[in-house]
Amino acid sequence: MTNYRRTYIPGMTWFFTVNLAERKNNTLLVENIDSLRTSFHYVKKRRPFEITAIVVMPDHLHCIWVLPSGDSDFSTRWNLLKGHFSRAIDKRERISESRQKRRERGLWQRRFWAHLITDQQDFNVHTDYIHWNPVKHGKVKRVIDWPYSSFHKFVRQGIYPSTWGCDGEFDINAGE
Repeated sequence: MTNYRRTYIPGMTWFFTVNLAERKNNTLLVENIDSLRTSFHYVKKRRPFEITAIVVMPDHLHCIWVLPSGDSDFSTRWNLLKGHFSRAIDKRERISESRQKRRERGLWQRRFWAHLITDQQDFNVHTDYIHWNPVKHGKVKRVIDWPYSSFHKFVRQGIYPSTWGCDGEFDINAGE
């Protein structure tokens, strides 16, 4: 699998992993899920893109975006989203000296992981990985039980059965 991490290709489909800076015992994202949703809406209005799959975990998130034709700038979108979310919640995190100098909050890791989705198989593997993530991390026993996931939309659309993943049909190492 080729990783086009630093390549900017207009109108493509991307898988992202975005982490909080302090991950241990941090539940900030699910505690502030409404603010996170508002931040996504804010950015999508200003810089349109489509979210095809997403899971929000307590301390990180995974998602797949489709950028508009002629547009390759996912970095600005992530910067806007991180900034909007950071301004929407109370300051209670530790802020390093280097972040203080740059007038940054200490919520997010500065970087994120991006992977260009190359074909339908690649899309399927990453979508499965997204939806399996709450089970992988021990947050739920069944995929359907995690509320902060596009899995529910996929079930309504008939793409997955509601019991998907319950019989060990998914390889938890795929997509890593």
